[in-house]
Amino acid sequence: MAQARGASGDKRKWIIGIAAVVVVAALVIGGVIWTISDKNKTEGQVINPGQTTSSLAADVTQKRDGVVVTVGKTGAKSTIDVYADFLCPICGTFEKTYKTQIEQAVNDGKLAVRYHMVPLLNDRSSPPGYSLDSANAALAAADAGKFLQFHDALYANQPEEGKRGYDKTQLIELGKNVGITDPKFAQTVNAGTYNDQINAAFQQISTDPKLAQDFGGGQSGFGTPTVVSNGAIVNWQDQGWLTGVLG
Repeated sequence: MAQARGASGDKRKWIIGIAAVVVVAALVIGGVIWTISDKNKTEGQVINPGQTTSSLAADVTQKRDGVVVTVGKTGAKSTIDVYADFLCPICGTFEKTYKTQIEQAVNDGKLAVRYHMVPLLNDRSSPPGYSLDSANAALAAADAGKFLQFHDALYANQPEEGKRGYDKTQLIELGKNVGITDPKFAQTVNAGTYNDQINAAFQQISTDPKLAQDFGGGQSGFGTPTVVSNGAIVNWQDQGWLTGVLG
């Protein structure tokens, strides 16, 4: 009898052990599925343009010059250069914090903004390439006179660094949703028309000592966002920086 009880006890231990393995396996598989789902949550998502930008004054122009887009009125007294990456989370913070103030200054004719889209984090999306694709698409949107609307929508719906960005089909759909009707927009997005120009400009920007910042710990270099006024880097984390720029 003692021997039988021992066998029964061993069987119970074996069943409990198998159950524990099944539970652990289920948790691991569930975690993997959740991780993949979270990583790919932008897949198939429509980028909602929403109320992403204030109404621009009628005489505010959006003009592309090479890979730089200037937004402002003719004769604006002050100009800033903004270097940013659509995947950069700190760039997203900059946009959310100062978008309204910047657009008001633009509408008042006090400020013009020169936007530089840089693919600094091009290898930090999964799959890589979102920084470059979005920069190229933004330049195509500028050609159609819808740069700021496109730009603001991408930041309002910014994907997470290290995860999936938006593909070309989604970027083209966003173009339609902000009012772009010219078929050339989709052609430019699909062809990566401005990719080489963007990469060449980025090489110059990233090695320009005037754009290098001190990151502390003996480290310095180019980073995003970088804001420049009158040839000098502006400390945009100072809440009063725009007032100082406008004088």
